[in-house]
Amino acid sequence: MAKKADLLIVASELKLKVTEANTIAEIEAAIAKAKISTDAPVKEIVEADVKLAKSGKRSEKAIKEVVEKIAKEERKEQGDTAPQSDEVEANIKKGPKPITRSLIERRGKAYRKATELVDKSTVYSLTDALAIALKTNPSKFDASVEIHTRLGVDPKQADQNVRATVSLPNGTGKTIRVAVFAPESAHAAAKKAGADIIGDEDFLKQLDKEDINFDILIATPQYMPKLGKYARLLGPRGLMPNPKSGSVAVDVAKAVLEAKAGKVEYRVDKQAIVHLSVGKVSFDIKKLEENANAFFESLKAQKPSTLKGSYVKSIYISTTQGPSIKVENQIN
Repeated sequence: MAKKADLLIVASELKLKVTEANTIAEIEAAIAKAKISTDAPVKEIVEADVKLAKSGKRSEKAIKEVVEKIAKEERKEQGDTAPQSDEVEANIKKGPKPITRSLIERRGKAYRKATELVDKSTVYSLTDALAIALKTNPSKFDASVEIHTRLGVDPKQADQNVRATVSLPNGTGKTIRVAVFAPESAHAAAKKAGADIIGDEDFLKQLDKEDINFDILIATPQYMPKLGKYARLLGPRGLMPNPKSGSVAVDVAKAVLEAKAGKVEYRVDKQAIVHLSVGKVSFDIKKLEENANAFFESLKAQKPSTLKGSYVKSIYISTTQGPSIKVENQIN
């Protein structure tokens, strides 16, 4: 039926007296009688008294496409699958073949030089990996030392969605800005503990302006309902207070002290990987190792009871812009 409809469109443009009552053979005979050739330009195909439109079904381009489509179907029915001259030309790629460089070749000179110090076939001890990470830092700034742990959990399962906090003995090396949203009675204690921003209703006005100049937000349980309307603002940034992370607390002074001392939250992502910074390259290896061990102990305690199989699949250490270094399993 599709072929017949296409034939009727061509016949209509040629003002042929054919209708749907005619068979496909009759319509094709009428078109052939009008001396239509698929090799000739459309303007030669269409009779002189047929007026072409600029666009739509009556346009030169549309008629040509229909004629070419019909010719292609006829060749297909006859078993002729050889490409036509236009199709052959279209398939010919112009210019030299593009050169595909490997991923390492696309990196900077400093990164490529750093990778020479890492043997990808070797699984390093924690101490050795940290030492190499400090040597392979290509950054000119005080980069972070990160641990990337791939777990064998399914993050879609609620009981396997690993999320917890850990207090790093030597801190993260970052200046943490802590905001406290609590009653006025708790403001003095929070300020003494080292909170950077303290507020009540005036803090909400700051959120209304989307003015976010803090890294951690601590709130009391009774004030949490007031933050509900700001969930879309705080949630995607990871700033919404949560009891599991310790940012919802009755004793806000204690929560501020823990946050300032190096208490950080970690959670598994959609790819079942936990990412955590355990310090800076300016730290010595001993401090980094203490922080890393504190993280591994915390992660070990979070192993789901319903998990079957290996809990930790792989562990890698790297600096912010440096190459990854595979580390021995510190948990299983």
